Amino acid sequence: MRLIHLQIGTLVLASSLFASVYPASAKPQAVSAQVRVYDSGHKDYHNWDNNEDQAWIRYEDEHHIKHHDFKKATKREQSNYWTWRHDHPDRDDNRDTRH
Repeated sequence: MRLIHLQIGTLVLASSLFASVYPASAKPQAVSAQVRVYDSGHKDYHNWDNNEDQAWIRYEDEHHIKHHDFKKATKREQSNYWTWRHDHPDRDDNRDTRH
């Protein structure tokens, strides 16, 4: 009888510890690919995300360039973009776009 109480107590303790570590409301994190682009002119890397995508579109608009993906841009276009980007950091928060 004492063994059964010990086993039940151990089971209750183990399940409560498991529940505290893995709450029922826990949801898996979305997996996102991290894309880093090297800026050879400034010798640094930039994380390419939605924010950088918007900056690229703004750059194209300001320079009257027909829209195309950054990865399809010529080396010269990419270099000119990074020079522009270093001079136009994001102002909507305190992040520095130069990584």
